[in-house]
Amino acid sequence: MERPIVKDILFLKRKSAPATEADLGTVKDLADTLAANRGICAGLAANMIGVSRRIIIAATPLAPLIMLNPVIVSHSEESYFAEEGCLSLTGTRKVRRYERIEVEYQDTGFKKHKASFSGFTAQIIQHETDHLDGIII
Repeated sequence: MERPIVKDILFLKRKSAPATEADLGTVKDLADTLAANRGICAGLAANMIGVSRRIIIAATPLAPLIMLNPVIVSHSEESYFAEEGCLSLTGTRKVRRYERIEVEYQDTGFKKHKASFSGFTAQIIQHETDHLDGIII
C-alpha cells in the first residue's frame, strides 16, 4: 500500500531500529510508495513512510533493490559532491558521496549479503542509509 511521506524532522532524526520478520509488510509498502513516486524518487527508507526500522529500497535499472539492516562497511577514498533532493524535504542540498561502497545487508528472507556498489546506485544507498541513522541532507 502506498504510504504518505513523513516530513516531521524530529521523527526523521531518530535512528532506526533493526528490521525483523514482523516488518516484512513494510517492504511492500516501500515498493508501492516508490512506484507511486516514480520519476521523482530514486529510493526510500522505511522511516520516510513512518516506520522506524532499518529497511531501504533503491530503484535500479533491473528491479528495485531491497535491503534490510544495511550497513556500509567500507568506501572508496574517491568522493564527489552531489546536489540531492528528498521527498521528505523541500529543495536540494549539496552532499558528499563516495564513488564506491561495500554494504552488508539482509534480503527479505534474512539471508546475509555483502556487495559492492558504485555510481548512482551507491549514491542512493548512501542517502537512504543516512536516513536510517537519523542523518538528513
